[in-house]
Amino acid sequence: MKINVGLGTCGISAGGRAVYSALEEEIARQNLDVSLQVTGCMGMCYDEVLVELFDGDGSYLYGKVTPDMALEIINRHVIAGEPIPEWIVRGKVVEEKDPFFDKQDRIVLRNCGIINPESIEDYMERQGYEGIRKVTRDHTPEEVIDMVLQSGLRGRGGGGFPTGLKWRFARQAQNDKKYIICNADEGDPGAFMDRSVLEGDPHSVLEGMMIAGYAIGADEGYIYARAEYPLAIKRLKLAIKQCEERGLLGNKLFGTDFDFRIQIKQGAGAFVCGEETALIASIEGKRGVPRIRPPFPANKGLWDKPTNINNVETLANIAWIILNGPEAYASRGTEKSKGTKVFALAGKIKKSGLTEVPMGTTINEIVFDIGGGIKGDKKFKAVQMGGPSGGCIPASMGDIKIDFDEINKTGAIMGSGGMIVLDETTCMVDIARFFLTFTQNESCGKCTFCRIGTKRMLEILERITMGKGKEGDLDLLEDLAHKVKDSSLCGLGQTAPNPVLTTLKYFREEYEAHIRDKKCPAHSCVALLTYRILKDNCTGCTLCARKCPVDAITGTVKEPHVIDQAACIKCGQCYDVCRFNAVEKL
Repeated sequence: MKINVGLGTCGISAGGRAVYSALEEEIARQNLDVSLQVTGCMGMCYDEVLVELFDGDGSYLYGKVTPDMALEIINRHVIAGEPIPEWIVRGKVVEEKDPFFDKQDRIVLRNCGIINPESIEDYMERQGYEGIRKVTRDHTPEEVIDMVLQSGLRGRGGGGFPTGLKWRFARQAQNDKKYIICNADEGDPGAFMDRSVLEGDPHSVLEGMMIAGYAIGADEGYIYARAEYPLAIKRLKLAIKQCEERGLLGNKLFGTDFDFRIQIKQGAGAFVCGEETALIASIEGKRGVPRIRPPFPANKGLWDKPTNINNVETLANIAWIILNGPEAYASRGTEKSKGTKVFALAGKIKKSGLTEVPMGTTINEIVFDIGGGIKGDKKFKAVQMGGPSGGCIPASMGDIKIDFDEINKTGAIMGSGGMIVLDETTCMVDIARFFLTFTQNESCGKCTFCRIGTKRMLEILERITMGKGKEGDLDLLEDLAHKVKDSSLCGLGQTAPNPVLTTLKYFREEYEAHIRDKKCPAHSCVALLTYRILKDNCTGCTLCARKCPVDAITGTVKEPHVIDQAACIKCGQCYDVCRFNAVEKL
């Protein structure tokens, strides 16, 4: 019998280590013949802590497990052989289909939540490192590049540039030294795709780097990962050590002249270092700021040598493509966007987590079928895609198919795969302000339009959310947005206005309500809120008055109360505690 405990960051934060310890101690105490293993994120972050039990007849996935539940699982299921149906979220005793998984097609996530990410043996049992063996034994570098081109794989870091074409440019560059870089500097708020892959299946990324190195003629690779990912970095270091010990990294690999080594560079968390040239500067020990292109990294990259840069998700696809054939990959997706895409579902959604779907899946399918719909059954309003560089797509466009071209038409971008779901209580002006605050803070300051333009835009948005907006603000906001977009050097500045432009495009009436009516339709912007007590509903229970932190509510017992608007700080305590729907939020 085997038990897996999900110990990705999501599982650990939900209490996974305590559950693992409880299982470990009970198995040892009762001297049970049970193999207890760590695994990565299974995707169902909404049900963590997850414990999967394999008993020979099938698997049983227990959700929201606590240490006490873990002991019960040992005694009732492991020892007595009686599964506990009320705790099982997926497996043999669950009869209905699970839409969270039914619509997925896991290529990048093929091993996440299944293998022990700290065991190279587990990875190799699932054809691990057979891809690099195959290409070094049976294919020339040019043939490998052709295979990646035929698969239709496009860069999953956000730009969507054809991966095989990128490799070909680096292959054709003439130099005695070349580099492969894995961009693991995932910095979008609400995004955790790359982190989960590195924590759950680090060897797939290493193997992808090896194949890329063989294809372009590189003998050295760097993984640029932000230091905020300690678990991912720990497992990457272990995976690299295991490969070196087995002769999978080093000199004369697989009986050929192919040499390849990998090292990790930890970044300090600057969002701009996700841009290729800024990332390269950071590895070199310089300040992480972008430079003018051309020359492109394929010709002049790390230490002025030809360099190929792919993100984590892109590289995690490579070994699967080699082993299953480019045609198998190209059979998935749409005409111009092949394969699958990993998304991190977050926000006002019932089932937050990690999902991988074929390109061409609609937004509504992800939100309602996979994500289970909106929390509290509120009204679906929009999705924010692509992080601070992306944009907001309204619910009215929920049937749009997710691929690079269709998403770009909306004014948003695919990005690396963050998808934040918004409901009717979300103010779209405030969302634009939030993301612009992020990009303004993260601007490296090199470009005048990015440095100052985003600051001026942010000032306008802050003024509007405070109820101090004025006629002409929206025209000025749009004008500044286009200037920043057209005049910035790198992708951060060029895409920073996207959240503003898309919310103006699809939710302009919300901006106008803030400016003309001094009201926030979503009742979200604190400065524009008004709370009042409805006399006919108020029973005079005094609870609101007792909870008000500034004594702005007066009244006698069993008589309607009144809010002093001049004293009210709009904290919402009265609204939250009232049991009689007597407090109205306007």
